[in-house]
Amino acid sequence: MSATKVLKAEARDRVGKGAARALRRQHRVPAVIYGGKKEPTGISLPGNELYILLHAGGFMTTLFDIDVGGKVEKAIPRDYQLDPVKDFLTHIDFLRITEDSIITVEIPVHFINEAASPGLKEGGVLNIVEHTIELAVKATNIPKAIEIDLTGLDIGDTIHISSVKLPEGARPVDRSDFTVATIAAPTIVTEEPKAAAAEATPAAGAPAAGAAPAAGDAKAGDAKKPDAKK
Repeated sequence: MSATKVLKAEARDRVGKGAARALRRQHRVPAVIYGGKKEPTGISLPGNELYILLHAGGFMTTLFDIDVGGKVEKAIPRDYQLDPVKDFLTHIDFLRITEDSIITVEIPVHFINEAASPGLKEGGVLNIVEHTIELAVKATNIPKAIEIDLTGLDIGDTIHISSVKLPEGARPVDRSDFTVATIAAPTIVTEEPKAAAAEATPAAGAPAAGAAPAAGDAKAGDAKKPDAKK
């Protein structure tokens, strides 16, 4: 499960483009917390801290305790905008979270114990079909990643979502038993075309088939017979 992070926020009384630009000049990011059957709360957050969190990975699956003037709101990012030129955060939407909240999140897939896979030892290839899986999961139990154990898997084996261990209470949004990965046979480059080409190429200095002999070369059956008169 991902660890909850703490963010210090300031309440935002003014809204609109002008107020948002003023906040960005102060290196702060305007944001809003919505949902949970409450009115939306406008806040601003420190831009430098958010930039680090965003680029550290897993931002959209991280729970935050957002402290707004001593009142803590538990929330998760649902959307954000970046400046198209300078690539800094311009706005974030947070969803309020309760103990019973079920949300949909994209979770990365990690593969473990590759050395214990007979198929991979024999030169097979891990063909990853799904790098992330969309799960409906309790907001308080979001995993950092879904781990898939490759122990014992051989060439030709297929990993379906039904065989993957998921967090308690989580389910794939896609209800079909889709393929997550396979162990594919190694690609073999045949040498036969090269060998055939080598056979068709005459050796250096050897005349090609059907070619006339060079001047001064003896023809077949052209050996001199003994002079009968001698």
